[in-house]
Amino acid sequence: MMPTVLFIYGWRLFFYSNESTEPIHIHAEKGGMECKYWLLAEDVEIREAFSHNLTPSAKREVKKIIYKHFDLIIESWNSHFKK
Repeated sequence: MMPTVLFIYGWRLFFYSNESTEPIHIHAEKGGMECKYWLLAEDVEIREAFSHNLTPSAKREVKKIIYKHFDLIIESWNSHFKK
C-alpha cells in the first residue's frame, strides 16, 4: 500500500506502508521523475535520499512543496504508523 499524503502541481507525495522501520521520509513522483527525502523533524530540515530524472527546477519545486507541507507530512507519517 502506498498512502498518498498530497497531490499538488502534478506531484504525488506518498510513503510505503512497509517502511515503518525507516526514519520519517516522503517519496514524490511526477511523470518519469521520482525522489525520496528524509525529514529531520527536530531541525525542520530535509535531506535527499535519492532522485531520478529530476531537473534542477523540479528538484527546487518538490523541496519547496515538502517544506511548505512539512508538518502535514510528519503528522501523516505518525498517524499512519501510529507513532
